[in-house]
Amino acid sequence: MKKFIKVVIIISSIILIFSTNFNGETLNNSNIIANLVVVNNYNKLDKNYVPKNLVKVNIPFIDSISEEEEQLEENVALQLEKLVKMASSEGINYLGTSGYRSYKSQKEIYYNRVKSQGLKKANEYVAKPGTSEHQTGLCIDLTNEDRWFVEVTKEAKWLKENAHKFGFILRYPKGKEDITGKKFEPWHIRYVGEDIAKYIYENNLTLEEYVDENKN
Repeated sequence: MKKFIKVVIIISSIILIFSTNFNGETLNNSNIIANLVVVNNYNKLDKNYVPKNLVKVNIPFIDSISEEEEQLEENVALQLEKLVKMASSEGINYLGTSGYRSYKSQKEIYYNRVKSQGLKKANEYVAKPGTSEHQTGLCIDLTNEDRWFVEVTKEAKWLKENAHKFGFILRYPKGKEDITGKKFEPWHIRYVGEDIAKYIYENNLTLEEYVDENKN
């Protein structure tokens, strides 16, 4: 079984090398391989990029969410539904706050935050258009019934300890801000597949670190 997992990780890493851009080139539908692409301030998505197979996720969402944000890439949606169902069976209840966002939507969110809170504050928590993972359809922000999702809550603790079992990672972990370029976000999970998520979780890595580790 261990040999099988190693083979899967090696194959996935090879795919990752070919799917991830390290030179700041804009990523589009033709050069993205889903699940493993890194999107950050240096690897941007083309404004016309739209994920394939977007579907509405069958989980509870907050009332103010748009229909667009209730969507994720199909396989990611299925895995998230399993995660939410398992959590619920253990007394942990999640609500979705934001899944897929188009380039246009991200642009509106970013500039509205700049207007309301200033450029510095906006850059701490809101990605600039083209640099948001939400445009990939591979990630989602969750909250709890109290709308207070911080590190000490049972919901945040459960997510940190169990997300990898369903192929998700905490994309912006605590203590890794200098690597991810983002403040700690215990509510933001990103799908990478179960084997890689398990490896990242067990080795306390960020997606950037995993990519860098597997470049050689």
